[in-house]
Amino acid sequence: MKKIVFLLIVFCCFLNVVSGQVKLNYLDEFIIQDSLTFKNTIVGGLSGIDYAHNTFYFVVDDAQNPRIISAKIKINDGEIQNVHFTDVVLLEKSKHTFFNNNTLDLESIFVDEKENIYLASEGSIKKKKLPSVFKVDKKGIFLERFHLPKHLSNLKNVKHNAAFEASSRAIHKDGFWIAMEGVLKSDGKEASFQKTNSPIRITYIHKSTKKATHQYAYQLEAIPKPPKGNINLNGVTAILEYKKNSFLVVERIYQNGYGAYGNTIKIFEATVDENTTNTLQIEALVDNVFYPLKKRLLLDFDDIRNQLTEGIVDNIEGITFGPKLSNGNQSLLLVSDDNFQIYGKQLNQLILLEIVDK
Repeated sequence: MKKIVFLLIVFCCFLNVVSGQVKLNYLDEFIIQDSLTFKNTIVGGLSGIDYAHNTFYFVVDDAQNPRIISAKIKINDGEIQNVHFTDVVLLEKSKHTFFNNNTLDLESIFVDEKENIYLASEGSIKKKKLPSVFKVDKKGIFLERFHLPKHLSNLKNVKHNAAFEASSRAIHKDGFWIAMEGVLKSDGKEASFQKTNSPIRITYIHKSTKKATHQYAYQLEAIPKPPKGNINLNGVTAILEYKKNSFLVVERIYQNGYGAYGNTIKIFEATVDENTTNTLQIEALVDNVFYPLKKRLLLDFDDIRNQLTEGIVDNIEGITFGPKLSNGNQSLLLVSDDNFQIYGKQLNQLILLEIVDK
């Protein structure tokens, strides 16, 4: 009898674990017109997305004119029916020296309950300009910047074009998460073909103290296809905390030898458990034992490639919750950065997914 009770308990626990998991379903794609102009600016370089106050916000990665574009996106019956741009917010560079003293390579955005806008910039290591995380108001006026841990603010340790690429508001509203795209020099090597020891850092920053309080390592995947060109990179381009200490993480592998099919995009679930190491006080991961976030593959975009325009999985760099769908499930919207077409044909691609509890 005791054995039967024990087995029932184990079975119930198993059901709870399974039912606590999620999966992602592809629903729809929408292509924003190439080089569309709105309020005397080009709609392109969309490197981050957020949904707040019934409005979608995009950050535009334009070094000469960094800006935020807002839009209303109509989603009905699992389809993106239209995208209506509503405003452009320019950063008021004349109002604060921060903008002139920093290189703004804006990669991520989220908006708080007061409509303040949080932005992450990669800076420019080549120009000796550090990455930064800062806040502006809804008119683009600078409000404050946030302090970075020593290992994230060392020009000799951060690789060029591999700094802050992703951010997410926290489930608890007292802070937010910021993620590196690539590996710090002190932490490991860049992922290569079928080989990796490449942890990136995801850091929690408290809003009121403006300082980091904890941090976790996330292991990148190896490059899956043999190199054909001279660029073969993997990095994290977007994160979203979808429940406490559980993240959706977008990994983007880019290989320039494969032309329009050079992107390999995957979404993983990454979870903090009782073994995960708080790496905030660890200066060099390569010299220490640590336990990274537990990860599980949720979606490989190669599996839905035949449902996308010309079979192209483009340069996905942003993810956000959208409105609840008619079936009650939570929607996700992802956006690609077309780099203003300077590297050849790319798409302003919106991808609609849904989160389904198993």
